[in-house]
Amino acid sequence: MKIQAVIFDIDGVLTDSEPLICSAAIAMFKEFGLNVQPEDFIPFVGTGENKYLGGVAEKYGFPINIPSAKERTYEIYLKLVPNQLNAFPGARQFVKACQKAGLKVAVASSADPIKIEANLIKIDLPPILWDAIVSGQDVEHKKPAPDIFLAAARKLAVAPECCVVIEDAINGIQAAKAAGMRCVALAQTFPASQLGEADLIRPDIASLTLADLTDSI
Repeated sequence: MKIQAVIFDIDGVLTDSEPLICSAAIAMFKEFGLNVQPEDFIPFVGTGENKYLGGVAEKYGFPINIPSAKERTYEIYLKLVPNQLNAFPGARQFVKACQKAGLKVAVASSADPIKIEANLIKIDLPPILWDAIVSGQDVEHKKPAPDIFLAAARKLAVAPECCVVIEDAINGIQAAKAAGMRCVALAQTFPASQLGEADLIRPDIASLTLADLTDSI
């Protein structure tokens, strides 16, 4: 079936925010009395901050209150955004090319709305631009479950098989495929060798073309 909509993850797809949220989480854990390493977070990339923080705490057997830990992590993160968060080269241009081609565009991020909004405003792709936005708070089961992408398809009023997902994370690719959607992976966070479950892999969003989404546009 012809592709009618493109669903974008944000972190690691549109923005270089993955290092920032990792730095914020490390700082939060240090304040709470635990020293953690960047590699501790790798298995939880794309799963939302509850799992991102909770998974690392569990690894160390370190009890934390997730709401409090997340609130503090976001406080630190939002201070980094103004000076350190950037759109990946070509991100804005590709989103607008999709719109010009008549495709609906949506954001589906496991992050909370406060982070989604801050990211989109900073990279000049504000919430008003999108046909739909789905956050981690909108679904019970986060990536790699398909819920977030299926919710985006419902908001767009587009069948899942008519959607293509742009992802950077292994958990996100698995979620897209479980939703019955085509998935294009960008090797901006993980190496291409780890993204093999995607239908297509490109090195970055700057190299992505409309033809990569589907041959039927």
